[in-house]
Amino acid sequence: MAKKPLKPRRERSASEVRQHREAFLRYLRSECHLSENTVKAYGRDLERFVAWLGGRRLAGLSVSDLAGYPAWLREQDLAPTSVSRHVVSLKVFFKYLQLEGVLTDNQADLLVTQKLWQKIPTVLSASEVERLLAAPPKGEPWWRRDRAILEMLYATGCRVSELATIKLADLHVAERFCRCHGKGDKQRMVPLGEPACRVIEEYLDKERPKLAKRNTSEPGELFLSVRGRAMRRERIWELVKKCAAIAGVNSDLSPHSLRHSFATHLLAGGADLRHVQEMLGHASIATTQLYTHVDHTRLKKVHESFHPRA
Repeated sequence: MAKKPLKPRRERSASEVRQHREAFLRYLRSECHLSENTVKAYGRDLERFVAWLGGRRLAGLSVSDLAGYPAWLREQDLAPTSVSRHVVSLKVFFKYLQLEGVLTDNQADLLVTQKLWQKIPTVLSASEVERLLAAPPKGEPWWRRDRAILEMLYATGCRVSELATIKLADLHVAERFCRCHGKGDKQRMVPLGEPACRVIEEYLDKERPKLAKRNTSEPGELFLSVRGRAMRRERIWELVKKCAAIAGVNSDLSPHSLRHSFATHLLAGGADLRHVQEMLGHASIATTQLYTHVDHTRLKKVHESFHPRA
């Protein structure tokens, strides 16, 4: 009986890593309860690792070998933040392989991640926010929905992925709050201001029923596309960019800029840092503290009030 031809070494190695990769992604979903977007990001990062690995086997890699991976990533013109994220993904993957007994030593744990400069986020002024929220022109198809999306982004500080998955059942307009599903499906309650509630009610009354009729599956999401399906994150990004151009505000604006503005304006108004952390859904208050450095006018007031030589 003829023996089956062996696969080339490179194919065998790639196949082995991809099998472990799929098991690792299932582990992140089922046991770590990470969001689908985070799991997909790990998957994409590890695909690059497979491309770099070639025909080498995981068990034979030394820390000297692995040190070439970040250098290779930089050659692919990846930004420093992306290189650092890929290294973190690799470390978590190798730790999983060690826990599963696939590897006896975690050589990736010895890799050093590049120290990054902390970038001050883009923040709009209050007047710029007003112009942006009013940007969807009246008379355009679904302009009430578009205004409601912008209002929700600024009123709640939601991530765009959170906004895209908010369901009608999560919205409580009468009580003026909504429930957000954050990273790892962690839930938090976020208050809604009166202007946001007013715009959302108009959308629910005049536009959403028409959009829902275009889809027989009765979608439960709050914001629907022209086909009656849940709005995609990419479509929300396009909407923010389009409205930024109409309003004449920062061309680098993104949905996350409204989250940054939400946090900065709360702190500028005297909100407690811990409360802002809770509304943003930050696991660590160190992440929220970044916004104390954004609003320099608030820092000047503190300095003038408390420094003996201000």
